[in-house]
This record gives sequence, C-alpha cells and structure tokens, in this order.
Amino acid sequence: MIVVGVDGSRAGLEAVAWAAREAALREVPLRIVHVITEWAADTETGRYAEVARWMRQGGQSVLATAEDRARAERPRLTVETALLPGDPRAALIGASEGADLLVLGSHGLGGVRGMLVGSVAHGVTGRAACDVVLVSELPSLPRGEIVAGVDGSSASPGVLDFAFAEAELRGTRVRVVYAWTWPGPEPVDEGDERLVVREALAGRRERHPGVDVVEEIVQGHPVEALRQAATGADLLVVGSRGRGAFAGLVLGSVSQALLQRSPCPLAVIRTRR
Repeated sequence: MIVVGVDGSRAGLEAVAWAAREAALREVPLRIVHVITEWAADTETGRYAEVARWMRQGGQSVLATAEDRARAERPRLTVETALLPGDPRAALIGASEGADLLVLGSHGLGGVRGMLVGSVAHGVTGRAACDVVLVSELPSLPRGEIVAGVDGSSASPGVLDFAFAEAELRGTRVRVVYAWTWPGPEPVDEGDERLVVREALAGRRERHPGVDVVEEIVQGHPVEALRQAATGADLLVVGSRGRGAFAGLVLGSVSQALLQRSPCPLAVIRTRR
C-alpha cells in the first residue's frame, strides 16, 4: 500500500497524482490521509462542538477532492481515505507503519515554498517506518531517468535497490551520481571514485538486465551535483543518512538540503539496520 498525506494545498494534490500513478505501477492500493487536531476529531458536544464539526467536514472535503484527483489519474485504482486525529507528524509516522511508501507534498497551505518541508515533512522524513517521497512541481517533460545518489556508505545499496526497481517499473534508465571533493590544489586520479561506484553497482546490472545505467562521477558538492543531475529527471533517490552522518541525526546533510532544493520528486530511502 502507498500512503499519501494531504492538507488541501495544490502541492498535496500533486502528491496524490504522483502517488496514484505509482500505486498503479506497483499494483497496490492507495490510502489518502488527512490529519486534524485530536480535540476536533473527538468533540461532539459542548461550546466548541460546532467548530469541531466544521473542521471534520473540512477534512472530509479535502479527502474527497484528493480522492477525485487520484481516480482521475487512475480510474481503476483501489483508493481509500482516512481522517486521522492528532499531531500531523506523529499521525503520518503512524500511518507509514506497514506501508510500502509514504508520499507528501513539498510545501503546504499558503503557497510558501518550504513551509511543509520546514515542519511536517522534515519531521516525518527519516522517522517514517517506510521510504518517503516528497513531490514538488512535476517535470513537464521528464526525460525518462531515475537519478540515484551514492556515496559509498551503507545507505547506497538501499538507494540503488529502490532506483533500479523504479526504473524497471517505468522502463527508464538509472543515472548513478557520485560526487567527490578534493581539499588540496592538485588534481587526483578518479580511479578510487570509480571503484566506489562499481562496487555499489555490483550485481545490479545482472539482476536488472533491462535497465540502462549511466555512471556519473562529479567533482563538487553532492547537493549541487545531484540537483543539477536531477533537473528534468523523473525521480531523485538519496539515502536518509550517508557517509559521515552522526548516528543521532535523523537526516544527513545532503538529504536534508535536497528536501528544499530537489528539482523533481525526491525519494528519501530509510536507512536499514
């Protein structure tokens, strides 16, 4: 099952459209959820009962609009909706239990870019029980490519597994990007960097013979390298934590920066332990 969280914003509806197409590709149901405060969900009588009823009705209206969008994208898709009580972060993390994927819009109501990323999405990504996809504006003419960022850390296998599976579903190629920096003034041989990529890819071409692979090694900051590589791509895939991330941090610096700057839908792959 794929779960998508909506809040009534245009970004939320874009997330629903992406999630519906993804659910159809995977042949799994889609569950659309909207979160309201716990008191609004529970209050039936008393001074604020009418306000609570209005909030519940508003939530159901958000869900109905989202369901219409999902069915417009994929009419035969199995779709269910749920109005969840509580804090949005905790409710969405709970909704991710047992899901294959959690999908969110990249920004929420008010049209302020990054608003949702700075609050709900940032609080959910890396803590969810499944992988998370953040949907920004969809490329108008995607080039048929999944971009996967690898860094030689334990996160890379999960990133590549996800990217290859997506490419196989979509009939697209995978561009594997490894960005490196050299602190000294002298250039260095890229052999070590190429070895990192080759080791990360070991066995995957054989398991996915129908997927074309492009290897790209870039000298530069990983965030900028991945942002440029992903411009016009169908999807950018990164790990929730990479090489050098502190154990106590939920998101690594690269994935955290790309929450704000990814030019296409961003998949953040949960670090397996």
